[in-house]
Amino acid sequence: MFYQLYEMNHAAMAPFRVAAEMTRIAYRNPLNPLSYTAVGRSVAAGLEVFERVTRRYGKPAFNLPETTVNGKAVAVTEKVVWSKPFCNLLHFERALPAAHAGDPKILIVAPMSGHYATLLRGTVEALLPSADVYITDWIDARMVPLTEGNFDLNDYIDYVIDIIHHLGPQTNVVAVCQPSVPVLAAVARMETENDPLAPASMTLMGGPIDTRINPTAVNELAKNKPIEWFEDNVIMTVPWPQPGFMRPVYPGFLQLSGFMSMNLDRHMIAHKDFYLHLVKNDGEPAEKHRDFYDEYLAVMDLTAEFYLQTVEEVFIKHALPKGELLHRGKRVDTGAIRNVALLTVEGENDDISGVGQTKAAQTICTNIPDEKRMHYMQPDVGHYGVFNGSRFRREIAPRIIAFARQHSAVPEQPAIKRVIKGGKSA
Repeated sequence: MFYQLYEMNHAAMAPFRVAAEMTRIAYRNPLNPLSYTAVGRSVAAGLEVFERVTRRYGKPAFNLPETTVNGKAVAVTEKVVWSKPFCNLLHFERALPAAHAGDPKILIVAPMSGHYATLLRGTVEALLPSADVYITDWIDARMVPLTEGNFDLNDYIDYVIDIIHHLGPQTNVVAVCQPSVPVLAAVARMETENDPLAPASMTLMGGPIDTRINPTAVNELAKNKPIEWFEDNVIMTVPWPQPGFMRPVYPGFLQLSGFMSMNLDRHMIAHKDFYLHLVKNDGEPAEKHRDFYDEYLAVMDLTAEFYLQTVEEVFIKHALPKGELLHRGKRVDTGAIRNVALLTVEGENDDISGVGQTKAAQTICTNIPDEKRMHYMQPDVGHYGVFNGSRFRREIAPRIIAFARQHSAVPEQPAIKRVIKGGKSA
């Protein structure tokens, strides 16, 4: 009944959140003399912190209306181009001029690990100027009726294969964190079957390919508990009146609680600093705090069967690196991968997927030619910095684009001429 109690507590807090927000607005109103005092700002700041920490955060929007291509702003339209009960495929379609040469086609497989695909907004934004970008937009399991059936690791692999087939040849797949395992499995199955639509390249970023290497706190928890413990303690049923009523799930709020507890002091300091910025009327850092936590605190439920199978196969049995992972009863043979280029990316300070866990893909994919493989370790970044932030934009994204362009049939972009005033084209 824990999920039901969580819902009841959220509903019970609703009047207090409304009262706090109304009072905050009153104290921030320019017509209220107290809004210009430290006391007024302190009251308003405290009420905003209360409202935000008791709120349920909905799915954020990507909100990427335009990008810059060759120095010019172009419009971007977000479209659903493929759909199944547990996933939509989004295409960020750029309004490119007819003379623009082709860019690499990149499929970003977002993690299905509690956060929405919008967690990768920065990833998409960094790749858009130089690539034709698609992303898997996984659907909150509590929003999927039981009549749509189950969704497990086998289904995840099937979805990846179906999407690659939908996108056609010369697709470059980028898997961020958790999907590194199913993406590698999907590519291995496609290569085993000599699938002509196997992707041109795959990039695995901060993924748990082999969690026996430099295990983190997340890995240790999974290793030290039997699968029955997870089934008994973290699997709950979706309460009424949600569309997925009675579906067994791993609730997003539990996943979020686990991640926040790993760095609780950091989150407490962040909220204290947020309060102080509000009191000082320091708008820019306060807005950055809102943007980050609007995304970080927006969570979704995972189907019980997918979560349990992932914990057992990836973190307890280490089935993929041992060559024991099965997909629909057939062994996933990573040695069958011969034609798909492989790029692995890790963060030096990653506390979710330890250093070496993603690079392990280079070891188990024994038959990829040396000229089709590359590993990059980004210094001074943690897990989040592997796919977002300034170092990602500056160091990692250009490598992903260059790798995709190198290993897929993409026309070279013509050199951009620079016109110097009073001189000639250079």
